[in-house]
Amino acid sequence: MSRIDARFAQLKAAGRKALVPFFTAGDPSLEASVPVMHALVAAGADVIEVGVPFSDPMADGPTIQRSSERALARGAGMRFVLDCVRAFRDSDAHTPVILMGYLNPVEIRGAEAFARDAAAAGVDGVLLVDLPPEEVGDLHARFRAHGLALILLAAPTTSDARIGLLCDAAQGYLYYVSFAGVTGADGLDTATAIARLRSIRARSPVPVVAGFGIKDAASAATMAAEADGVVVGSALVAAMAGATSPQDASRLAHDFLGPLRAALDALATAPA
Repeated sequence: MSRIDARFAQLKAAGRKALVPFFTAGDPSLEASVPVMHALVAAGADVIEVGVPFSDPMADGPTIQRSSERALARGAGMRFVLDCVRAFRDSDAHTPVILMGYLNPVEIRGAEAFARDAAAAGVDGVLLVDLPPEEVGDLHARFRAHGLALILLAAPTTSDARIGLLCDAAQGYLYYVSFAGVTGADGLDTATAIARLRSIRARSPVPVVAGFGIKDAASAATMAAEADGVVVGSALVAAMAGATSPQDASRLAHDFLGPLRAALDALATAPA
């Protein structure tokens, strides 16, 4: 069983919801990346999504765009990202790590070489924002051969036919984009998002986590009530932006995530 599947099985057995923080590797500093990962786990993260810095992050809003620009300016490329995961694995063999980014850096490295190197570093899954479900075939096979889950995206605007494709190819978990827009935007219509989420979750063979528009404990609890977990990204990135040292970044990350963990734990049900 993969680390992702094991973690979600543990959460389901305990009646708990997954907390999945996202941050950009290399921001707020190169040296802070691995300490921040450990701080997130200490604060209650169940899965960590590590953003791969990219020069044209078209699905991201200004907060993550600027974070990616800062990280790239510091030299945080794919090699750096994989080195961070490898260093994290030196003392954490259990927390699933997902790389979240865009197709271009994978294609530049070569799908086979990327899958091999990512798996060797300790990556568990990859989410490529600009990969259409109709085109997952080759990557799906290459990733699976190396034990990597290809995490797919669903949205309120995803057609029923596409939902079928996503469910057929789903691994690890489905990432439900709560509204049509970029990360960090204020566009979350909770009622509409929840209605679509229920429909997708009923069809999905894997857990469904909700992201985009999750900013604080209240929004996390609202969406997690209907999902298997929530992803928080832009708000966390913004909370760490002014960090003056790795220790400061770790403290800010831990302090930000703690209230969200408490809000999700308040939703816990009796163990299955």
